[in-house]
Amino acid sequence: MYAKLKRRTFEIVELPSSRDLPSRLFVIFIMTLIVFNVAAVMLETVEELGRPFARFFSLLEGFSVTVFTVEYLLRLWSCTSDPRYAGALRGRLRYALSPLALVDLMAVLPFYMEFLPVDLRFVRSLRLFRLLRIFKLARYSASLRTLDDVVRSKKEELLVTVFVVVIMLIFASSAMYYAENEAQPDKFSSIPASMWWGVATLTTVGYGDVFPVTPFGKLLGAVIAVLGVGLFALPTGILASGFTEEMRKQRVRRETMRCPHCGLEIEGSGEGHA
Repeated sequence: MYAKLKRRTFEIVELPSSRDLPSRLFVIFIMTLIVFNVAAVMLETVEELGRPFARFFSLLEGFSVTVFTVEYLLRLWSCTSDPRYAGALRGRLRYALSPLALVDLMAVLPFYMEFLPVDLRFVRSLRLFRLLRIFKLARYSASLRTLDDVVRSKKEELLVTVFVVVIMLIFASSAMYYAENEAQPDKFSSIPASMWWGVATLTTVGYGDVFPVTPFGKLLGAVIAVLGVGLFALPTGILASGFTEEMRKQRVRRETMRCPHCGLEIEGSGEGHA
């Protein structure tokens, strides 16, 4: 009975299925609570709303922390039903260090930190981590899971792109420093200070607060701006190809896991069919 209860809990909290009513209700409840929490974190910073509804925000925070704490403990308790986390201690520790479990922990940790004898300024800064609750949606959103799969599959290409961007930023900032330092010593006082212009230019934002005034600096700035357009198009192309590949893989998996007679998903494919 204990093993069945733990397995059933694991199925509800970790393996949501649209055909399982308790699992579906659990997902809807948690997702709704997350949305309310993120909205409350933003609205309580509005002075016209923060004070009149302070009591409501406080009650919502207390209720949410209680629910998320129970959810986290249920996940930690039932995770050993998954063969990947077998082992009463080692398996739970491995699960607790997984990315989504760490997000669950950080979503409630700031609340409990307030009861510890630590610097209150540090505690207040931890309240920002309440916004991490929005990442809990990744458990229940197929779109966010797909994005995670795409980033994981293309991480090498994306890292190469980031490396190229960093090199380009250093080169652009250094070149602009030597071109503009004498004409604008207050704006381009050093290479690190010039990096603000480099970031604004390479990202094609161009705030206009720092810009070249010498002929060579203007020519260099124009070339760097054009290169920035092409440079930041690279990650877009990489992610687009990754999404195309992932959609094709998902379509193949769905087709191979369906019963050839009735068209329903075969048991073990996610929603189950005997």
